[in-house]
Amino acid sequence: MEDSLITSNGSRATPSNVVMNREALALLLRINHSLKTMKAVVITRFGGPEVLEIQDVPAPQPGPGEVLVRVYGTALNRADLLQRLGGYAAPPGVSQNIPGLEFAGEVAELGTNIQRWHKGDRVMGIIGGGAQAEFVTAHEDAIAAVPSNLEWSEAGGVPEVFITAFDALQQAAFKAGDNVLVHAVGSGVGLAATQLIKALGGRAFGTSRTPDKIERAKPFGLESGFVVPQPSSLEGLSDFARDVTGGGGFDVVLDLNGGPYFAASLEAMALRGRLILIGGVAGGKTDVDLYQILGKRLHIIGTVLRARSLEEKIAITGAFAREVVPLLAQGTIQPVIDSVFPLEQIQDAHRRLESNETFGKVVLTMS
Repeated sequence: MEDSLITSNGSRATPSNVVMNREALALLLRINHSLKTMKAVVITRFGGPEVLEIQDVPAPQPGPGEVLVRVYGTALNRADLLQRLGGYAAPPGVSQNIPGLEFAGEVAELGTNIQRWHKGDRVMGIIGGGAQAEFVTAHEDAIAAVPSNLEWSEAGGVPEVFITAFDALQQAAFKAGDNVLVHAVGSGVGLAATQLIKALGGRAFGTSRTPDKIERAKPFGLESGFVVPQPSSLEGLSDFARDVTGGGGFDVVLDLNGGPYFAASLEAMALRGRLILIGGVAGGKTDVDLYQILGKRLHIIGTVLRARSLEEKIAITGAFAREVVPLLAQGTIQPVIDSVFPLEQIQDAHRRLESNETFGKVVLTMS
């Protein structure tokens, strides 16, 4: 007869049952440990891609009104490169050494007073930093559902570019029929904006430093493009604007480059045109003809997402969920993915983005 012992509830436990119980306990302990620590990209010091390491760090815990998300997809943005170099600190209250502005994953745990989500729900969103990790926390109203037709490697490249592009078009009071110029049209935001402009009834035009990216953007809604191999080539931008708009100029310009692109855009714009300055990779200073702004009654708006308040992020995420996510679910618009790297290859992913040869998003995945 097999040896046995009596458990606290009066049942008889055999050695085999004890082994099974120990294995179950070990599994529970491993799961509990995995929710308290996580792997994350860590900026160990400022410098090149070699300063990035994958380390075990404490996992965040959801507070009231927050959910804990198990991240399966995230992506790189220019802000990550600048943060690694020491040129773009995360906002106060956000991890300063774990980069990452966007995520897609499953709800793993719920904080108190959660009304909208359940464990296992597929969600995505933007945060001020820390998204290049296995877990993030987010306010329940600052995330949106991931459409069922998107894989994690696609969903991870959606939030930052489509929210940025949609928000910029809203600020520009974009409407159907508008002629819109998108600088850096082959970038993640550029391609998201191009698709949204086409889907919402506008006409999309763009600039790029290479003819190849212009041609590759056309299947996504680009009508025509202007190649800018050197900043001096921008002198022809106003002629391009007159040719493609019938002489009126661009109603809206989404400027992801800044520098000389900003100045050249003014001459290419229509009366009462709206320019949204989104980035400054081409420089933070330029000579501007103020009379172009005065004479055309132009509107110039600067925008940034990362430093916005929670209330502002909730508002724009809600608009994104209502207006953009259905277009993704229908396949009307789609994430454009340049390349996919496992989290462990973060250094290679940074090198890819820094090459300036990308077309679309550089995505990171986690198993």
